[in-house]
Order: sequence, then C-alpha cells, then structure tokens
Amino acid sequence: MFRNGLEPWHLLIVAIVVIVLFGSKKLPDTARALGKSLRILKSETRAMKADEVEERRDPAAS
Repeated sequence: MFRNGLEPWHLLIVAIVVIVLFGSKKLPDTARALGKSLRILKSETRAMKADEVEERRDPAAS
C-alpha cells in the first residue's frame, strides 16, 4: 500500500512549506539550534556508553 511512501517530491513540498511557515530569517537560527541540540545529544550518548563500559569493567566501584 505505502510501497514508495516518501518520494523526493514529497520532501520538496515539505521544505517549501517549512520555508513559507518560518520564513527565511528564522531558518538559519533554527538550523543552528538544531545542530547544537544534536551535538549535545551525541556527547551525552557517548558519555552514557563510556559509563556503561566503565561499569562493566569495575562493577564494585559503583
């Protein structure tokens, strides 16, 4: 039923709607904020993985 549900022209329509709704002035700020959020998420994920590895090595330290 939804074999090719997301085609390139769908993404183009979504991009146009986003540009119209938010305007071209707010998009760079929004992209910057999204990038910062993704960097924070990535660093927190790395920290959680490092904590898990450390906990496996020395379970008595907790």
